Amino acid sequence: MHRGLIAPGALAVAFLLPAIPASAAGASPGAPGIGDPYYPAYGNGGYDVSHYDLRLKYRPDTDRLQGTATILARTTRDLSRFNLDFLLDVGEVRVNGAKASFTTSGEHELEVTPERPLRKGDPVTVVVRYSGVPSQQQAYGFTSWHRTPDGGVAANEPEAAWWWFPSNDHPLDKATYDVSVLVPDGTQAISNGTLQSTRSRLGWTRWNWRSAQPQASYLATLAVGRFDVTTGTTESGIPVVNAYSRDLGAHDGAARASVERTGEIADWLSEYFGPYPYDALGGYVPNTDTGYALETQTRPFYSPRQFADGSNVSVVVHELAHQWYGDLVSVRGWRDIWINEGFARYAQWLWSEHEGEGTAQELADHVYASRPADDPFWTVRPGDPGPENQFHLAVYDRGALALQALRNEIGDTAFFAVLKGWPRKYAHGNASVADFRRYAEEVSGKPLAALFDTWLYEPAKPSAPAARAASVATASPAAPVQPKSWRKIAATNGVHEH
Repeated sequence: MHRGLIAPGALAVAFLLPAIPASAAGASPGAPGIGDPYYPAYGNGGYDVSHYDLRLKYRPDTDRLQGTATILARTTRDLSRFNLDFLLDVGEVRVNGAKASFTTSGEHELEVTPERPLRKGDPVTVVVRYSGVPSQQQAYGFTSWHRTPDGGVAANEPEAAWWWFPSNDHPLDKATYDVSVLVPDGTQAISNGTLQSTRSRLGWTRWNWRSAQPQASYLATLAVGRFDVTTGTTESGIPVVNAYSRDLGAHDGAARASVERTGEIADWLSEYFGPYPYDALGGYVPNTDTGYALETQTRPFYSPRQFADGSNVSVVVHELAHQWYGDLVSVRGWRDIWINEGFARYAQWLWSEHEGEGTAQELADHVYASRPADDPFWTVRPGDPGPENQFHLAVYDRGALALQALRNEIGDTAFFAVLKGWPRKYAHGNASVADFRRYAEEVSGKPLAALFDTWLYEPAKPSAPAARAASVATASPAAPVQPKSWRKIAATNGVHEH
């Protein structure tokens, strides 16, 4: 070891200047988007979140939300600055305990500049203090915060987090959550996961929820209002918490008759998709005027409109199927939406078989035969529909039709092995349509590129020979009889109206 002589003046300068690691010296801003071609500004680059701790206070009468978000992350590159997706007013940001400067840009970007650059691979703690009225905030001309007569609800796809907590808002960055919400006594706060505790003091009650398994940010939900909360346990031992607004009126009975079957349906779906993947289960029906339902993790959101014509168990099947297909295994990019919606629709077809109201084959035959070749329905490509058609009916119905074609091609044994093995292979991660095709080929031992191209990517109705090869009905003077379940399944089409 060699020691050199250091001049006294140089030594003084060395003590005055903070040491900047060589890697951090070349730090640059993180990208304002995670790289999804459908939504270039969604998510952010340069870091990966592991946990969100959200401590909130909400006043239902004014719709005012105050919050402190503590975000635990790790950098994936040297960062001089990074972004969060957020819309409310920010009062303070701290990074690793030190105050950071911040500004806003674009439609929903919060730009944070830490006191010192962040090195690649380092753990980072970000604290954001904020407040605002979510229902007054819009981005791109819309809101994902739904005001109700007694509170508010955050639920939408592909974005909902911006209105109530800062995040890296893309399914590629999953995290665990603690959500603690202070509300006036007599009001309930519903979120994902398990209810850890409730505590009341001086007219306010704090509800503490925990999501212990990784969750995409759009699947995080918050509903505050006056709810009737029911509890139970599935046959497999999963605790169930359901919640219904107390002012659902004529929709109340039908909503309960549907959502109270959640445990039964989850146990039934596990026969096809493998064990239920979470430690909590349920659903909630707030008094909103939206038309859609959403697979918010462990506790799906249902609009009262879903039950306008009576009980609607099929929509519960759809949203619970997403707990495996969409939540446990999430899209790699939003172009892979078929991985979510085609499978959830096919689960409804399997439920129809279970109920003796039409087989999946009969439903596939009906979809194919009921739409002529010049119907614009066939121009939508479920495997890559484009952002404008992400929730088009074809992604659901043609998407399920593609699965029936796959089932006929590889046989029931391989098909159901794929349905059960896929969520296990990519559990708590992300995957693409191409990944699914490769997995199906691996399990079945058959080349499937041509089948996937025909049913998922060609912007045209598959030809009669292709339909015959997939054992799907071709156009004929005697069209297949409409299965008994079709009207019930079609009644769930409101789930598309995001």
